[in-house]
Amino acid sequence: MTSSPTKQRAIITGASSGIGKATALQFAKAGIDLALISRSEEKLAAVARAAQEAGVEAKTYSLDLKKIEQVKEKIAELAADFGSIDILVNNAGMGYTGNLSETPLGDWQQVINLNLTSVFQCILGILPIMRDRQKGTIINVASVAAANPFPGWGAYSVSKAGLVALSKTLAAEERANGIRVVVISPGAVNTPIWDTETVQADFNRQIMLTPEIVAQSILHAALLPEQAVVEEMTIMPSAGSL
Repeated sequence: MTSSPTKQRAIITGASSGIGKATALQFAKAGIDLALISRSEEKLAAVARAAQEAGVEAKTYSLDLKKIEQVKEKIAELAADFGSIDILVNNAGMGYTGNLSETPLGDWQQVINLNLTSVFQCILGILPIMRDRQKGTIINVASVAAANPFPGWGAYSVSKAGLVALSKTLAAEERANGIRVVVISPGAVNTPIWDTETVQADFNRQIMLTPEIVAQSILHAALLPEQAVVEEMTIMPSAGSL
């Protein structure tokens, strides 16, 4: 499949389910070619097929972002394989519940590594390409937990607050290089994160945001004219925080 000169190309992490999957499908409908990253090859392949049916190029890359010492190099290799990258969506992450006083150091480091340090490394892997082209959009998916102290969500909140600070600092540093940085902080979203072993919470998932709503916001930020940027966006369920 040949791409027109104006066609954009995006990397999405955590693309096999939830917000990442919904974003991939929204991007595909908008004609954006996709490099999809996840650990789950089978689920990722299904997302790629759906994107291809929408008429875009979609390639899958199995990568464990928890192995942070490999991430920068792997992302750079991926970008070289896939071609010039216009958009990087850092969506992969994990939930974690537990009071700070009861959080083992290993758990703390696992949350910080995946939710913050892996994003930092993904960015460093793609930054030289965007700088060379003097353009690019980096979209980081944080959480309202970054600004709101939810008891029992300490490690997660700290990781997302760090991601907000990373985004704002990167935006200030890379603005002169034509690179836009967006941080999106959703409220509770009905994704498989609530079914994971590290999250113990009993919320009404019917009143949460859907992944599709968040994906629409990510697409909107990505498609703004180059002269404008949504630097920070908070998206809440209309029913309020849980």
